Amino acid sequence: MRLFPALWALCNILLAQAGRGPQQVTCGSLLKLINVHHKIRLHSHDVKYGSGSGQQSVTGTDQKEDVNSHWAIKGPTARKQCKRGEPVECGQEIRLEHSTTSRNLHSHHFSSPLSNNQEISAFGDGGNGDTGDVWSVVCDGDFWQRDAPIMFKHSDTGIFLGASGHTFGRPIHGQMEIIGLSMPDISTKWRTAEGIFVHPSDFNPKRTKHDEL
Repeated sequence: MRLFPALWALCNILLAQAGRGPQQVTCGSLLKLINVHHKIRLHSHDVKYGSGSGQQSVTGTDQKEDVNSHWAIKGPTARKQCKRGEPVECGQEIRLEHSTTSRNLHSHHFSSPLSNNQEISAFGDGGNGDTGDVWSVVCDGDFWQRDAPIMFKHSDTGIFLGASGHTFGRPIHGQMEIIGLSMPDISTKWRTAEGIFVHPSDFNPKRTKHDEL
């Protein structure tokens, strides 16, 4: 019976360590991104812009529970996928696929509807789009760290993903305009919020039942 408190304490330590897990953001993760300055989550929905490209709009919302704010991390092209569970490196090119509509975070040389900056949209069909869907992760160190501020630089046009501070009226009342900026500023910093973070598997199929015991 004297061993019970020690075993209980050890279990608590192991559970706490397991709960923390790897702190790098990994390929295949499904997450929300929050703008550090404006405190809004990157968001999309099946509502098209009434001007510019007419593509699916991308906005910012202050609603934490909205399922339309989830984005999946993928490789830059269908042929160049990143390995599921592999940490995303600083400088690595990725795509962000909107989980609800399966369109990719996108930009191009169209003007944004409210502030006349560069438009950010969601584009593609079933996760397939074009080179305008590719972004590089701008961060310090070797890997994209959870909770650390980072930036996204558009590979085609060189703009940085940001938020204008302007909000829309109907039909997306109160949601904030997301834009591309030629130079980074306080609105171009993002960090991870809620999500499902995929960790590298430590399962080894070559292990025998004796080893597992």
